[in-house]
Amino acid sequence: MHGLRQHAQTSRFVSRSTLRTLRGVSACQGRRYAGTTPTEAQEKPPPAGGELPSIATSKLLRVTRETALKSPGLMWTSEPESASPDGGRETRKMNMYQAVRDALGIALSTDESAVVFGEDVAFGGVFRCTMGLAQEYGKERVFNTPLTEQASTNGIAGFGIGLAAMGQTAIAEIQFSDYIFPAFDQLVNEAAKIRYRSGGQFNVGGLTVRTPCMSVGHGGLYHSQSPEGFFLGASGLKVVVPRSPIQAKGLLLASIRDPNPVIFMEPKILYRSSVEQVPISDYTLPLSKMETLVRGSDLTLLTWGTPLYTCEMAMSMLSSPPPSLQGEDFVPRDARKANIELIDLRTILPWDMEGVIESVNRTGRLVIVHEAGRTGGVGAEIAAEVQKRCFLKLAAPVKRVCGWDTPVGLQYEKFYIPDALRILDAMVETLKY
Repeated sequence: MHGLRQHAQTSRFVSRSTLRTLRGVSACQGRRYAGTTPTEAQEKPPPAGGELPSIATSKLLRVTRETALKSPGLMWTSEPESASPDGGRETRKMNMYQAVRDALGIALSTDESAVVFGEDVAFGGVFRCTMGLAQEYGKERVFNTPLTEQASTNGIAGFGIGLAAMGQTAIAEIQFSDYIFPAFDQLVNEAAKIRYRSGGQFNVGGLTVRTPCMSVGHGGLYHSQSPEGFFLGASGLKVVVPRSPIQAKGLLLASIRDPNPVIFMEPKILYRSSVEQVPISDYTLPLSKMETLVRGSDLTLLTWGTPLYTCEMAMSMLSSPPPSLQGEDFVPRDARKANIELIDLRTILPWDMEGVIESVNRTGRLVIVHEAGRTGGVGAEIAAEVQKRCFLKLAAPVKRVCGWDTPVGLQYEKFYIPDALRILDAMVETLKY
């Protein structure tokens, strides 16, 4: 805790209230475990996993068959298997990389023109998302590309554009989203514009580019970036980020079948940490449609991907502050009663403006959270539109909680990404404005 406090005190970006919080947490922990009185000495430390929600215990995940089959927006591509209300459909426990693999298998089995390619995909890929597909569907449909980021990612995108222009379904993998920049010209100047450029004679709607994104805790500057904001000006592309296995499967199949090229960014830390009961049938989820995960009336908390689980933790800290944050200076008692609306944006481009505006008009407050840097991020675009369209309904300025405008550090990556304390601080400041 000393290191966290020291880092916060030396950073000019951390707010005063966060510094007070960190000092209070440290002081409280010192009193709690120093054993200064018999009562304190007998008090047990918190459980190893902590008392706050985590990805493993998140209520955002659908861990039963019944809740999985009731996921909002599920669109089945097959007839129900029975006359029962749930259609007799089955689910299977999967983490996110298994759900991605399941979606790719369905795409290959239902579309003979579909091919999967990228660095190392033939043996399963670095995250095992294509495990066994080459053996099941043949090496002419699931194959490797050269291992060279500068040439390969540009070539992967260009190859996929050519395949899609000829009518095939091209499912490309770029090993890390940090490596997508050499392909930027192909994606922005070719894939996004070819329908307009050809007057509708050609399109590459059959192209889907999968790529792992966001931080993992130790990836540093070349393996923890969140580049979704760089594509905001690329009209003609879609950008999608799932939060869980059910979402990954449904949104990936929708992306593959969408008549526009899609960049599908998969938060890498969720590949194994997020687990749900996933329907084994073929289904899709709607693109460009946000999902309200927790209904509220006092503040809209908007994010996508991994930060959703951090937001869930911050919401728990707001309503039921841990002992170290019980003081009125940390979390005012009237703020603890606030009803927070949590929204998963899901599709970043084009984002669901209508849904976000409806929510903010109702709550009067908006806090946006994303791992990418603050300047030029997705949050800036959303904040500008909300400020314009909800001006008379806003009770407080739109607030953003983002990564810092620096490279992701080789050390102390946790200090770069928005944590629950920073999100809690932003919610309290917005509620008390």
